[in-house]
Amino acid sequence: MIKGNQTSPNITIIGLGPGDPGLITLRAWDTIQSAKEIYLRTRQHPTINGFPSELKVHSFDGFYQEEDSFEVVYQRITDEIITLSQGSAGVVYAVPGDPFVGEETTPMILAAARKLNIPVEIIPGVSFLEPVLAAKEVDLLPQITILDALELQTAHFPPFPPDTPVIIAQIHSKDVASNVKISLTAIFPDKHPVFLIHNAGTEAEQVESIPLYQLDRSQSIGLRTSAFIPPLEKGSSLESFQEIIAHLRAPDGCPWDREQDHQSLRPNLLEETFEALEAIDADDPAAMKEEFGDLLLQIILHAQIASEFGEFSMSDVIRGIYIKIIQRHPHVFEDLSLDQAGDVIRNWERIKAQERDLNGEGEKGLLDGIPVSLPALTQAQTYQKRAARVGFDWENLQGVMDKIPEEIKEINQAQESSEQAAEVGDLLFSVVNIARWLGVDAESALRDANRRFKDRFSDLEKEARASGRELSEMTLEELDILWEQSKSKRKD
Repeated sequence: MIKGNQTSPNITIIGLGPGDPGLITLRAWDTIQSAKEIYLRTRQHPTINGFPSELKVHSFDGFYQEEDSFEVVYQRITDEIITLSQGSAGVVYAVPGDPFVGEETTPMILAAARKLNIPVEIIPGVSFLEPVLAAKEVDLLPQITILDALELQTAHFPPFPPDTPVIIAQIHSKDVASNVKISLTAIFPDKHPVFLIHNAGTEAEQVESIPLYQLDRSQSIGLRTSAFIPPLEKGSSLESFQEIIAHLRAPDGCPWDREQDHQSLRPNLLEETFEALEAIDADDPAAMKEEFGDLLLQIILHAQIASEFGEFSMSDVIRGIYIKIIQRHPHVFEDLSLDQAGDVIRNWERIKAQERDLNGEGEKGLLDGIPVSLPALTQAQTYQKRAARVGFDWENLQGVMDKIPEEIKEINQAQESSEQAAEVGDLLFSVVNIARWLGVDAESALRDANRRFKDRFSDLEKEARASGRELSEMTLEELDILWEQSKSKRKD
């Protein structure tokens, strides 16, 4: 890209500003006045009305009518500009706003021109951003995220920290607005305020305040519509949370947090994991929200400690699982067709085997890698699931059920305590197999049974105290009566 008058450009790309003729730069205007003809990406721009009458004006609006995608349109424009640049007079090409703000054709033309050693001059312009910021009276700094609505509308989750303000450009139709709204509602409440700025930088400028759920209902949406989204409360993003964890570990942070390492925090991670599981077992959303936060604290604290010692960062953690998920879901992110869950699982195992080969772990077994520290029931069920994926399983549930009396018989026949322990283990393993076949999580089922036992036994104790009796003084028959009363009272 040339600057100034270092050489004569074959291609001149001009930014026409946001729309008001008074906002076009002097350099851009001088170039337009001295040109004999000009090519426009689109005529739909107010500044064009002030062009000199003798200027011959062409546009590529017809390409938009003829093609089904913007990618094809932009490629055709690029090809045409490169062809025109071969003439003796070169070509002047003008785009709305600034050539490098929301303008895909500029980098495409530059890349093509460089390959052919064609000189290109860029004449900047005022972009849509400046008048949008002025309309909302906000500063671009310290941080504002700027997004293209055409990209955001295809996102399943908004790609920005929600505790910073956002400007979304090119909301040029109600269909685009509707898709953007769906994406934003993944993190913003339905009534979150949204400001639509229409025709920023022109006499027709309008700022419209609406709740998010009405984003696609505005009657003023058009080619020059942008949106300003105020942030959620401070601390609503992963980045903000990482900052306070890093602060805790900093010299001016918390003495306790600064002393911790991976090993000292291990019990905390285990405790928070079980508390999160307890919230899930209770089906308590409020508790889940709190416990997931506590669990996230442990993960980010470990990542912060690792980053301080040069081991890995939180970005490495996220990037690693990001790549792994994409690689293990070719039926989602690539062209592989897998319609059944069983096919997905089998393909998952094939991919994991390939990963082990690439990592030099080709001899690693199917059950290797399952943590030995897992609770025994969970470990047993995980082993069984892994084995079943490759066909090592019972033909039906009845075969599993028939195994139970066989295991009980072997317990009765066992003589030594070690032998009895082994047979009891086999019985428990078979019971876990039943749970797996029934689609029941064995660990959760036993935890729930433990909870029911505790609740019912507490009722039994209360009834005994109410009658002035000690449990140790009561007969088994009396205790059974109280137990049955508790069971009839508690139906869970």
